[in-house]
Amino acid sequence: MKNRKWLHVLAVSGLTTGLAMPILQAAEPAAPVRVSPQTSYGAIVGVLTDSAKLPVARATVTAVRADGTAIRATVSGADGVYSFADLTPGAWSISATVDGYPEAVAPELTVVASKSTRYDIAMNIPATAPAPAAAPAAAPAPAVVAATPVPTIPLGLQAPEPGPEVDNETPFAFADFTWMNATPRNKAPAFDTKFFTPDIRLDVNYMWDNNHPQDHTIVGATESFRSGEFQVEQISFGGDLHWENVRGRILTMFGLFGTTTPRNDASSGNIGGVGQWDLQDAYKYVSEANAGYHWDVNHGLNVDAGIFVSYIGLFSYYNFDNWTYQPSYVSSNTPWFFNGVRIQWFPTNKLKIEPWIINGWQSYARFNGHLGFGGQILWQPTESFKLVLNNYGVGEDNLQNYPPGELINGVPVNFAKTSRFHTDDSIEVKYYDNHNNGNGISKMAFTFTADAGCQYGGGITCTHGVNKSNFLGAMAYNRWWFHNDLYAITVGGGFMNNPGRYLTLLPPINGASASSGTPYFTENPGQGAFMYDATLNFQYMPKDWITWWSEMGYRHSNIPYFAGTGGVTPPYGNNGSPGDFTCNSGSSSGTNSLTQATAACAGNGGVWFPDLRDEEFKISFGVMVKF
Repeated sequence: MKNRKWLHVLAVSGLTTGLAMPILQAAEPAAPVRVSPQTSYGAIVGVLTDSAKLPVARATVTAVRADGTAIRATVSGADGVYSFADLTPGAWSISATVDGYPEAVAPELTVVASKSTRYDIAMNIPATAPAPAAAPAAAPAPAVVAATPVPTIPLGLQAPEPGPEVDNETPFAFADFTWMNATPRNKAPAFDTKFFTPDIRLDVNYMWDNNHPQDHTIVGATESFRSGEFQVEQISFGGDLHWENVRGRILTMFGLFGTTTPRNDASSGNIGGVGQWDLQDAYKYVSEANAGYHWDVNHGLNVDAGIFVSYIGLFSYYNFDNWTYQPSYVSSNTPWFFNGVRIQWFPTNKLKIEPWIINGWQSYARFNGHLGFGGQILWQPTESFKLVLNNYGVGEDNLQNYPPGELINGVPVNFAKTSRFHTDDSIEVKYYDNHNNGNGISKMAFTFTADAGCQYGGGITCTHGVNKSNFLGAMAYNRWWFHNDLYAITVGGGFMNNPGRYLTLLPPINGASASSGTPYFTENPGQGAFMYDATLNFQYMPKDWITWWSEMGYRHSNIPYFAGTGGVTPPYGNNGSPGDFTCNSGSSSGTNSLTQATAACAGNGGVWFPDLRDEEFKISFGVMVKF
C-alpha cells in the first residue's frame, strides 16, 4: 500500500487492533444468518470528501446487507474517515447522508472474510435546495431558498496530494539525502499547499574572538561578523510558488546578512560600482528572487530568471543547512548568489545538468564587456553518494579601478580585458548508517572539495610573471551522528592560495567594501595570500526545525589579515572615505598614496593604521530555526 492516505485510513479505522465497532444495529431479523464462532469478519473502510476534496465530518454512513439480514451505521470522523470492521462476508450496500448534501449511494460491495474493502464516497454540494411541496391554494407558495454552501478552502491552498512512498519520477526523491552538507535537514515542510511552500529562517549567534578587537569586528568571513555580542545573522521569510507548471521563489534577507552579503559585490554600489541606480540598495534585502516555468521533459526541465544561489564551494548560503557554521576559505571566498538565467534539465531522477547565463561572479551588475557562463552537473546515484561539478568562465569580472594601461609591477594592465575561469568539484560519501545503535554512532560521512581558477588577459597571467592571478584551494570534513541523529560532531578545515587576491575577502577597514577597496589591504595582481583553517563543531538537533550549535575555529594567514585588539575602525568611527588613508584624528587624508597621506596627516596625529594579525581563534555558539 503506497498511498499514505490509505495507511492513515487503516490506522484510524482500527483494523489492525480490532477496535472499530458499529454504533447502530437493526433488531433481530426473523431469519438470522447462522454464523459459526470460527467465521472471520470482513471490513469496509473509506473517506468522505466533498467536491473540493475536503473531508466531510459527522456524516451518517449506513451499510445494509444485500439479503436484508443485517444493517450497520457509523459516523465519519473529522478527517472524513468511516469504517465497518465486523461485516459478515457477502454483498453489502453503502449510503451516506449529512446536512447540506444529497444522499450518496455506493454500488453493491463484496465483503471478503479477513480482508478489508475500501470505498471512498464523494458528497456533491447542490446548487440550490429542492423546492418545497405545493401549498394549499389559499396560501402562497414560499420562495425557493438557496442552500447555504459548506465553506471550502480554495484549491491552491489545499495540501498537496500525497505522493508514493518511493518516488522514482521526481528528481532525487528516490532516497533520503537530508544527511548531506548543504541540504536542509527536515524531510518534509511543516506546512505546504498546492500553490505555496513556505521557507522561514532565523539564525542567532554569539561569537568570541581571542584577538579581542575593540570595535567587535571579525574580518575575512561570510558568516562571522561581530565579536563578544549576541547578533541576529539571518531573518528570512518567503518560499516557493508552484501552480500549473509556473514556478517562483522569493526569500528575503534581513539581519547581518542584509548588509554583509551585498558589500562583497564589487559590481554595484554607491562607491566605485558600475553605473548608476544603486543595485546594492535595490537587492539589499533579497536573498533569492526568481521566476520561471517547468516542462515535463524527461524527469523535468526548468528555466528560471532572477537571483538564485550558486552552491559553488559546496556549503549552502544558509547556515542551517550546513555541517559547520563557519566554512573554510574555498566556500567563504566563492559566490553565494548569481543574477541571471538558470536552466535545469533532469535527464534521469539521479542526474541534473544546470547551465547558467549570468551577469558575473557574485554580481548584481555586469562588470565589463562579457556576461558570465557556467553551470553545474549534479549526480546522486545512491543515497550514500553525491558528486557535484561546478564550472565558470568567460566573464570579465574585475572592476575597472585603474585607467587602461596602468603600470602594475612594471606591466601595463587593463582590468576590463581580464577574463576569469573557475572549477569547483565536490564529493560527499556516507560510509556508515545504523539507526538502531541506541546512544552510539548512527551515521558517519565525509566531504571533499577542490577548487582551481585563474584570471588572464589585459596584462594578467594565470601561472607566471609578476602579475599572475590564480586560485587553488581545498577543504575536507568528517561528521559523526549520535543517538539516532540527535547529536552530531564535525571536524574539518582547508586552505586557499590566491596570488592576486582577487577572491580574498576584503577586510571592512573604515567601512570598505569590494567596490570601494582600501589602501590598507590592496588586491593587485601578483600579491600573495595563503591561508588555512580548522574547525570543530557540535550540533544538538532535538527537532527537524531547530539546531543548537557550538564551534571552535582557528584560522591562519601568511599576511596580516584578521582584526587584532585595535580593530579596523578609525578613531571616532568611519569617515566615509574608505578608499583613502585616514589620519589619527579620524579625518581622511584625501589620498590613497601613503607618501601624500603622511604629509597630509602631519598635523592630524599622523597616518592611522588598522590592527591586523596573522591568526585568529574563535569560539561561538547559537541557535538556528527553519520552517
